[in-house]
Amino acid sequence: MPFQRLRLFSMLCCALAFLFSVAPVAADYYGEPAELVERSASVYKGFMADPNMEWFQRNVNQARGVFIVPQMLRGGFIIGGSGGRGALLAQDQTSGKWSSPSFYSMGSVSFGFQAGADASEIILLIMTDRGLNAMLSTDYKLGADVAVAAGPMGASAKAQTADILAFGRSQGIYGGISLEGAAISPLDDWNRQYYGKPVQVFDILINQKWSNRQADPLRNLLPKPGRNAQPIGR
Repeated sequence: MPFQRLRLFSMLCCALAFLFSVAPVAADYYGEPAELVERSASVYKGFMADPNMEWFQRNVNQARGVFIVPQMLRGGFIIGGSGGRGALLAQDQTSGKWSSPSFYSMGSVSFGFQAGADASEIILLIMTDRGLNAMLSTDYKLGADVAVAAGPMGASAKAQTADILAFGRSQGIYGGISLEGAAISPLDDWNRQYYGKPVQVFDILINQKWSNRQADPLRNLLPKPGRNAQPIGR
């Protein structure tokens, strides 16, 4: 019995060491916000060209906001962790105009039988005012403060009723983790760096008071007012 307890303790220590080694890599993968915005545009193009993302392509124009995480790193053994940074753009309900991006971190810790690692491209479609209002708060958890569901795949799939629909494309092998319980928090330092002064998330996304021309290539990819998004390269 003492040997078994020692072995379990060693496994837990290894798992914790792995978890804390993964998190900083995920958080610091992009050195500056401009780099993340550029990569977000590439990820969005990939989703729009993916034949498995037909529902996403036909309904992204209905979203109140689009949150793009170019690289969500996940990994673990018994104890798992995930982390990444992303850019959120909101759509004005009256004009249909998309805002410039606001920056957020997303991460979680999970327990259970799991092993492996992967890197995912994730896009969250914010479908309701409740979901968008949650993004305006200092931090919240998916599934606890707002309802989140996996986005439907394929042309005939139907979406669940949820504040946020999550779509992902992964490389690697991983089991036992989801976005349920992931914490999302604004990155005030990145917003300040990107716009050159202290700015409020509400003024970026809702009032659309602040803009950065560097984000125009990403904004121009999003559906125009009164038009559905058009798949790319199909």
